Amino acid sequence: MQYRPLTLPALVVVAAAAAMVLASAHADGDVNTLSPNNKRLNDGVVANVFTMQHQAGCTNDVKPNRQLQLAAQRQTHDVLNNRNLDGDIGSDGSTTQDRANAAGYKGRVAETVAINPALAISGIELINQWYYNPAYFAIMSNCANTQIGVWSENSLDRTVVVAVYGQPDVPDVPRPLGAEVGLPAPVVLAENVPPDPSPDYDASDEIEYGLNWLPWILRGAYPPPAYPAN
Repeated sequence: MQYRPLTLPALVVVAAAAAMVLASAHADGDVNTLSPNNKRLNDGVVANVFTMQHQAGCTNDVKPNRQLQLAAQRQTHDVLNNRNLDGDIGSDGSTTQDRANAAGYKGRVAETVAINPALAISGIELINQWYYNPAYFAIMSNCANTQIGVWSENSLDRTVVVAVYGQPDVPDVPRPLGAEVGLPAPVVLAENVPPDPSPDYDASDEIEYGLNWLPWILRGAYPPPAYPAN
């Protein structure tokens, strides 16, 4: 009996099926893996702002804030679905401050918006857009902006990323702690912490994982070299 080798279309179908299975298997229950929100891109924005602030001499570490993220999510969805919008003003006339207030944030806010007429935008493209915009650069490198919320969504011909920066009414101040909590003096613990260096993965990572996984599993060798065994 002769066996015909798999054709390219067949491989594509099998790879897609494998990727879908893996995506379902790896869903972690935190609505990041398969949701339209691109968590890896968003975490990259936080990391870049962290770097820019420290290059500007800031001593604080910008901290993600859930209320600011909700405000960013609202504007992202609005801009994605209303093609006449191109900045901070929402379709209902709301400002960045209005949306932050509605999300329950207490403090002053600012916003940066990126609109790319394509299915996606890379982190490099995004930071270049904002870095070379003087107004946006001033916002990102402002040491008073100690909190941030980022959201991004995409359609077939439009990608929108919104970052909202906050100056809380009650700022996070580093607290010197020592012997009273069993730590050697002097020790300074800040309320703000750096962004997670190991961000969660989105659906694009699952597809990439599946395409890398397929040829190795067909050969009977697992895991592939780039993926060490757990």
